[in-house]
Amino acid sequence: MPITFKTSLLKYGQNGEKTGWTYIEIPAALAETLSPGQRTSFRVKGLLDTYPFRQVALIPIGDSTFILVVNATMRRAIRKEEGASVQVTIEVDDEPFAQSADLLACLADDPAAQTFFDSLPPGHQRYYTNWIESAKTTETKAKRIAQAVSGFTMGMGYGEMIRYYKNQAKQQG
Repeated sequence: MPITFKTSLLKYGQNGEKTGWTYIEIPAALAETLSPGQRTSFRVKGLLDTYPFRQVALIPIGDSTFILVVNATMRRAIRKEEGASVQVTIEVDDEPFAQSADLLACLADDPAAQTFFDSLPPGHQRYYTNWIESAKTTETKAKRIAQAVSGFTMGMGYGEMIRYYKNQAKQQG
């Protein structure tokens, strides 16, 4: 059952890996209503104002409180930044995550890359699917798939692969 509440967009200052993240806080009582007894990350779907989202993780930060990271795409869609008020409607998202069909088709042709991809945690596999599927053109999507498969063959995780190809572009440019 969805819950609806109004809150403000917050932003982390210097805070390790969370530095600079924009987020909303899900108080313990609301998190308990969503998923009783949950202490680990779980996926939700819903609306930020009128912007629909799905398969977004609620991340525990202690004291049974969770955060929902509001990425740049979401902020652009709602046209809001840190400090702005936002209407939130969320519910648990039990839908299985759908991997990029195009990526999976290419992996079927490269057993070594497939084996490495399959060894990645599900969250890391999601990074790749989200990155590939967010491409605005078929050329960009094809380039990203090629880079991902090549990165898998070289045993690279997402961040390592992104840095590798950025360095390659700098050297060629």
